[in-house]
Amino acid sequence: MATINLPPGFPKIDHPQVGKKPRLPGTQPASLGALAKFTGSFTGTGLNTIFRPNSGPPPLGTLFPNPVSPIPPKFPSDNVLELNLTTETITFAQPLSKVANRGFGSQNDIFLNGVAYIQSVSDVANMETGERDGNPTGIHFETGLWMNIPATENVPVLGDSLVRMGSIPHGTTINAQCLAPTSTYQGPPQILPVSLKPFGEGNIDTKLDLESLNVSDPITPRIPQDLSKFITAGTITQDILDDPNTVLRNAIEGQNITQTVVFTVSTDPPSPEFGGGAANIAFLLGNPGAEVPNSNAFRMDATFWIETVEYSLIVPPFKSGQPSMEIPAPASPLGQPRPVFLVSPPYEITSPKTITVTSTQIHVNVDSVNASASARFGLELTGNEVGIGK
Repeated sequence: MATINLPPGFPKIDHPQVGKKPRLPGTQPASLGALAKFTGSFTGTGLNTIFRPNSGPPPLGTLFPNPVSPIPPKFPSDNVLELNLTTETITFAQPLSKVANRGFGSQNDIFLNGVAYIQSVSDVANMETGERDGNPTGIHFETGLWMNIPATENVPVLGDSLVRMGSIPHGTTINAQCLAPTSTYQGPPQILPVSLKPFGEGNIDTKLDLESLNVSDPITPRIPQDLSKFITAGTITQDILDDPNTVLRNAIEGQNITQTVVFTVSTDPPSPEFGGGAANIAFLLGNPGAEVPNSNAFRMDATFWIETVEYSLIVPPFKSGQPSMEIPAPASPLGQPRPVFLVSPPYEITSPKTITVTSTQIHVNVDSVNASASARFGLELTGNEVGIGK
């Protein structure tokens, strides 16, 4: 993916306020806080799951290799559980430096800092092998901003916070916030189980047991229907559908993670944070009151685990004047992408030498809640991704 470049000097000079003497540009950028780790490009693999509407039998709805019963759009065939084995790239731009938000009355001005990002996700599931070696098909593209917002003492009274502002081509924009993490804890993340079960209509606390969540059933409204190759490969199993966060826990097995920072942004954040939300185009809402939505995305929560991973590298003999060496980290047991380190020894090395290095790794769990008129339940989209920084 191409890098994101900003014009030279943008936007380091503050705009003058009307009727006031222009202030001199600050010499120090505003703080990035936890976002300081969001630099360069991250690539990784993951699992995407979505219960999506099925408006009727073909050609109106989804064509299945094995016909499903009852005929769509009768429940529970009015929905399709789509499963994707994914690869993902997210690229961050250089920091914006200082973005001025002007306070009113007793509230002083504040200065935000953040990074623009571009994210793309492709489905690489191979129906013949059950592995992530299929031809990539794009399933998600997102552009947006991550911003760090400093604490304010008057209007509002609120601590340091983070916001993710994203735009999705289906016609949804999100403004998801949280209070900034205040500490880094030692060791790997504690990734708790999550449920993939959709909820009953009008009751987010009522979970439905749908047959499409049974990996052994090949005639249910699901893509893929036959999961036998994936079960054999270990890429989609009953344990994974029971708890999609299994994918994240498997990915860090055997890694030496020395530090973790965790935070969860939400379009409906808990108190004392407030604001944010999701907005949808007319097609997704269905009508002005969204009583008959096609797919009204009304909430999104995303948990990020930013981890420091320690590796041991073997540096081969090196003579002064040689070009720098690119040395990959040891291979992952599950074949996850691994960072490559640029090594420039300051002195001659006459025999192989073991050194300790670290890199940044990001785990993400995204939970998006949609309402659909063609389904009798709420639709939940969960994405689990692992990103490795170079």
